[in-house]
Amino acid sequence: MEFGIFDHLDRCALPLCEFYEARLKLIEYYDTAGFYAYHLAEHHFTPLGMAPSPSLFLSAVAQRTRRLRFGPLVYALPLHHPLRLIEEICMLDQLSGGRLEIGFGRGSSPVEIAFYGQDPDKAPEIYAEALDLVLHGLKQKIIDFKGRFFTVDGVPLSLEPLQAPHPPIWYGVHSVESAERAARKAFHVVSLDTARESRLFFERYRETWRETGGLSVAMPKLGISRFLVIAENDEDALAAARRAYPVWHRSFYHLYHLRGMAPAHPRPADFDRLMEIGQGAAGSAETITEFVRAQLAQSGATYFIGQFAFGDLALAESLRSLELFAKHVMPRINSA
Repeated sequence: MEFGIFDHLDRCALPLCEFYEARLKLIEYYDTAGFYAYHLAEHHFTPLGMAPSPSLFLSAVAQRTRRLRFGPLVYALPLHHPLRLIEEICMLDQLSGGRLEIGFGRGSSPVEIAFYGQDPDKAPEIYAEALDLVLHGLKQKIIDFKGRFFTVDGVPLSLEPLQAPHPPIWYGVHSVESAERAARKAFHVVSLDTARESRLFFERYRETWRETGGLSVAMPKLGISRFLVIAENDEDALAAARRAYPVWHRSFYHLYHLRGMAPAHPRPADFDRLMEIGQGAAGSAETITEFVRAQLAQSGATYFIGQFAFGDLALAESLRSLELFAKHVMPRINSA
């Protein structure tokens, strides 16, 4: 079992320069603790995401780490020109020595898409066409493409990714249909939904994978992501989680409240409810080990992603969670 990190890079009370430096120090720990990859969200004009340019932040990650793989989860394709994205992907893969993992999506927030002058209703079509162009362009020296939204005529590409034909690709799944689409393209997937829902997604993924002849190669990762806070005892961990999560939740709902809308994928307002539905846990290393085991068994996931930094958790609190997770939880899961 491999373990990863998910990060919204949501804002706290620290000045931004200190906030970025604290997060990079945390990422340095991910690098030494044996995590597989660091997955970064993209958001705009909201305290939910202080990395509106994932490539820019990840270029710093590339220089502060040596083994950790990393990438966007996801690039919101309606907000990027595919040619620019092709060049950035090539640069990041080269700068990191081939450690880039790339995720693509349509953008989870209609408000953010509309701020850029795009029609949220067209986002799925733009996403699909932009993805085709990016994947085509990463394998070419001369890019030709004709679509409804993008037309490229004989554009020469002087860059190329280090990983051939391109870095591994990730996709967020929220339905059995999206899981089937991802399986047909051999994308790695991540679910933020409950274990019961995720099992349905992963079962469809596995069925489609077998039907399309995927058994000849290793199956891509089927990941679940959960909020985690770990301390020496359950009480201290719960106290930190109950304090920090509402801060994250206010950031999550910031634009929706501003525009009088509701998110497509709502989140409960308090950490206790989040634990009830299995999308987060707080406790000792023993408590978290049992939680992770149960989530993996119930969902059928093959990759576990923790979100250890959120809300107003201090660097020391996130480091405490990570050290206990790396020292006690990861070895116990892998020895079972």
